[in-house]
Formats: sequence, structure tokens, C-alpha cells
Amino acid sequence: MTSSRGSNTVLQEMHMNLVWVMDLRSLRYFVAVAEEKSVGKAARRLNMAQPPLSVHIRNLEQALGTPLFRRASRGMEITDAGSALLSRAREALLLAHEGFEAARAVGSGHRGRLTIGTMFALSYLVLPRLAPELKRRLPDVEVHYMELSATTSTSAITNLEATVALCMPSIAREGIASERIGTQPLMLAVSARSALARMSTVPIERLAGLPLIGLPTLEEGVDKSVVASMLRRNNVTMHIAHRVETVNSALALVIAGEGCAILPACAQIGRPPGVVFRRFRNVRDALEVAVCWRRDLDNPLIEPFLACARAALG
Repeated sequence: MTSSRGSNTVLQEMHMNLVWVMDLRSLRYFVAVAEEKSVGKAARRLNMAQPPLSVHIRNLEQALGTPLFRRASRGMEITDAGSALLSRAREALLLAHEGFEAARAVGSGHRGRLTIGTMFALSYLVLPRLAPELKRRLPDVEVHYMELSATTSTSAITNLEATVALCMPSIAREGIASERIGTQPLMLAVSARSALARMSTVPIERLAGLPLIGLPTLEEGVDKSVVASMLRRNNVTMHIAHRVETVNSALALVIAGEGCAILPACAQIGRPPGVVFRRFRNVRDALEVAVCWRRDLDNPLIEPFLACARAALG
């Protein structure tokens, strides 16, 4: 029966052998000797003394249990076992180098995967400018896009489905960081058949009593949205005919004659026939456009993305 002490010794020897075999430095030393066919020349190439290099080669041979070189008068002649190791050692060193370079690139924000969430209302405004900027500044980053709504953006960031999200307005939640990159003025979307459509600008008091197609409120209780605040400040009361999740749905209901909608100006890009947008007279309220991300997310691509977003939308 093998004693416990004997088993420990065997395990220690196996561990030491594994350390030597997996030591990239030893493989680099081995490749240098094999290519130079001389320990002395390899030592000069490696900028080290010859005796330590000889020790490394002997230790590697002992770990593998076979000679890698024959010491001859003409120098170090590689054995069949050494030849078998040489090609794989070169490959291992190349892969390690590529791995180190990849890690540096990802760590510096020049490579990796970036999932960008964007609300539908922002897509036509943002993506035609942002996508080329990302390709120019981050050519080696794998970029994916996902569509978000006001109600799904928070969970997408919190659950790391999206690395960053372009939101309107910014998400004011604990644990979510944001940076403002622009604003979008509020405009009135009405049916082309409406009397308001014939006006160049609309006095906000003309909205009193009209049905409103509203977007989601993100908090329970009093509606604290920019639209609600604008109406309250101007003493205008509208009744909510419908609440919908996306600008697309709001525009469809406007066409159907279900009411009017107060939307960001970018929603008029690609608007369907039958809807017109009008600015408010003497009212300058706007929605904040922001990049949002999870505050504890340590992703080196966030800062380069912010630079691209600033350049595209500034």
C-alpha cells in the first residue's frame, strides 16, 4: 500500500512537472536554443547568462522525461522528441502572444463586443450618424444593436442585455449611470385632417380638453414626465385617451383619429403619411437624450462609445 507521504511526493512531482511543461518562458528558451543551435548564442539572443539557460533546458528535459538535444561538437542538435516539441512550442508562443495582444486590445477599449440599445424614436436620428463613427473609431469591436422602449430600457441595462443604451429621457435609477449627449424639443403630432395641422405653430392652450395619446409613465402616482410638467406649468389639462409603449403606436393612433401626441422632434423622421408635426408657440420644453449604463459595469468600451456618441450627436 502506498503511504500518504509517498502519495504526496508523487503529487508534488506531478505538479512540478506540469509547472515546467506549462511555463511559457521555458518554451521560449527552448525555441531560442533550437533555432540558434547553441546555448551561448541563444543566451545572447535572450539577453541572459548561459548557465541559467542550460539549467532551464535540463529542467525541461527532466520534466518531459526525454532528451530534447544531443550535445555535439557542432552545437546543440535537436532530437526527434525536440522536433516534435518545437513546432508546438512555436504555436503555443504565438497563441500566447495573440492572447496577450487581444487582452490588451480589449482592456484598452479597442476590441470586444458592444451591445447598444436604442429607443425606436431615436433610431433614425442616431444610428445613421453613430454607426459610421463606431466603425471609424472602433473597427475591431463587434457591435450589436437592440431596440428598446421606455419600459424595457431599465431592465436591459440592469440585466446586462445591453452594454449601453441611448435613452430619452435619461434613466434616473439607483445603480444606473448616464451622460447627457443632447436634447430633443417636444412637438405636437396631429392628424393631417386636424385644424391644428393648418397652423404653423400651436399655442399650447389650444390643447386644453383634447384627447392625448400618452407614452408610459415610469413612476407610480403623479405623472412627473416632461410632457406632464409642461402641461401643468401652462395650466393645460388633457385627458389621456390611450397610453402606449412606443412612438410608433402613438403615431398609428394619431392617424386613427384617437387623439394627438406630444413627442420628441426626432419622431417626425420617417413619420407615416397622415401625421403632421407642429412646434409649440413660445414653449421650449425638450427631452434629454442620454447614454445610460450600469454603474458597476467595468467595461473599457463604455468610454470609447461615449466619445463616438458625443462626436455623432454633439
